[in-house]
Amino acid sequence: MKGTKQPDERLVEEGLLTPEQLAQARAEVNRSGGTVRQAAVRLRFLDPGALAQWLSRELQIPRVELKSYLIDPKVLEIVPEALARKHHVVPLFKVGDTLTVATADPLNLIALDELKLKTGKTIEPVVTTDEEVAQALGEYYGARGRLEELVSDLSPEKSNPKPLQGLVSEPPVVKLVNLLLADAIRNRASDVHLEPQRDTLRVRFRVDGLLREFTSLPKHLEPAVLSRTKILAALDIAERRKPQDGRFRINMEGHELDVRVSVMPAIDGETIVLRLLDQQGLSLKLDQVGMSPQMLTRYRELLNKAWGILLVTGPTGSGKTTTLYASLAGLNTVEKNIITLEDPVEYRLSGIRQIPVNPAVQLTFANGLRSILRQDPDVVMVGEIRDRETAEIAIQSALTGHLVFSTLHTNDAVTAITRLLDMGIEPFLVTSGLIGVVAQRLVRTVCSDCKAPDPAQGEMAAKLGFQDQGKWMRGKGCRQCGQSGYLGRVGIFEMMVMEEGLQRLTLSKASATALNEQAQKAGMVPLRTEGLRRAAEGVTTVDEILRVSRET
Repeated sequence: MKGTKQPDERLVEEGLLTPEQLAQARAEVNRSGGTVRQAAVRLRFLDPGALAQWLSRELQIPRVELKSYLIDPKVLEIVPEALARKHHVVPLFKVGDTLTVATADPLNLIALDELKLKTGKTIEPVVTTDEEVAQALGEYYGARGRLEELVSDLSPEKSNPKPLQGLVSEPPVVKLVNLLLADAIRNRASDVHLEPQRDTLRVRFRVDGLLREFTSLPKHLEPAVLSRTKILAALDIAERRKPQDGRFRINMEGHELDVRVSVMPAIDGETIVLRLLDQQGLSLKLDQVGMSPQMLTRYRELLNKAWGILLVTGPTGSGKTTTLYASLAGLNTVEKNIITLEDPVEYRLSGIRQIPVNPAVQLTFANGLRSILRQDPDVVMVGEIRDRETAEIAIQSALTGHLVFSTLHTNDAVTAITRLLDMGIEPFLVTSGLIGVVAQRLVRTVCSDCKAPDPAQGEMAAKLGFQDQGKWMRGKGCRQCGQSGYLGRVGIFEMMVMEEGLQRLTLSKASATALNEQAQKAGMVPLRTEGLRRAAEGVTTVDEILRVSRET
């Protein structure tokens, strides 16, 4: 400690607190307890980060950011959860007989002495903030501890055998399913897979487009967990021979989610996949989906047309729905009647009439679209063009003065033309009604917490024919991104505008190669090239672009 003055007085001496603030903080301690430093933070006289930096300088110990650490579970076992929460500390790592712990109050000698006594280790403190400690305690002790405890409570040795109907409503089973959903939300999962194996129930989360194994539950819990999930979705728990689909809505940890549930019988038991649709997580602004400024300008020109059909293409999970919803949100004014026909309705949009497809009552895309046109729409969105009938009605709708949006499952923009022709749509209808096609993919973005320059990517891009200089980045892997180096996703796009040259080639039923060459002459940037441009900006990596795109 520098000098001989008390730490609280040093705060005043260095200008972090005024004498008046110090007096108020001491009065707060008398009322509420704690230390002067904690009181000063509660009264917002001190910023937690600034206090941590000051303690680091004063005590000459490191300041750590806990989100950059991945803590070994064996280290967590050294400090019991009750002791860690009592003294608000997080064990980080052990070297020999020395245990390094993170704390917001490294001057709490009583806490350090008790840790030394209870663990039998030499304690070396590092300083962080109260908020980071609380978050780490919840993440490392909370989720895993509760999960293990619940599984233990439900073991056959500890619980009396009960009928399945009674077991699924037991508090431990309810808590277990709720905990899995909460952990899925915490990990930003888009899907939860409950997959029966021969000896276990495997739980996987899809995060940023890729599946990660989260945990494996004992086999004896499988019937209760799966049945509890089916009850939430109002499905028949006695039916195990045929597929079932349902949905439910939950509000958990501040997130309102629609959960779509798909049940499929398999060899080792019923597999359940839950699609988590976070109503707060949907970006409804076009400038946030990932289009470049130039492409966004051209796309908005298409949106401003009075009529025509605009297609968005790409595989399942490529972000087509988000792009379409963002487009509709930009057009949603009181002067326009916007109607959608979807299978199913994924997100609810205020001011827009959304109709779910229901084959049980003959409400298909084709039949529904015919009825929608009698509702005096200005803008129509058809969730997907799956057959010739739907395609013909959609194009006829565009030709009769409606702006129509829809999706196709094609790999690139140009192939949408050949797909429509293969469906049996006359070339003159395609050239007359189609105004543009956007192909897209979702790529993982480099984690901002652990990103570092990676010139080797520039060399890889050069081999692919991309010669521009760039700020190539790669994530090293940290706790925040689950050691993957990626955190979040962004769209990459190619946009084909239906201009005169393409119309001539379409009328002559030219090959996809000829159409692609003409589209690029007219200004279309291929998907891979656009992706490499984003990698050159440091947004993503060349590996990601190669994963989701193919050579033109």
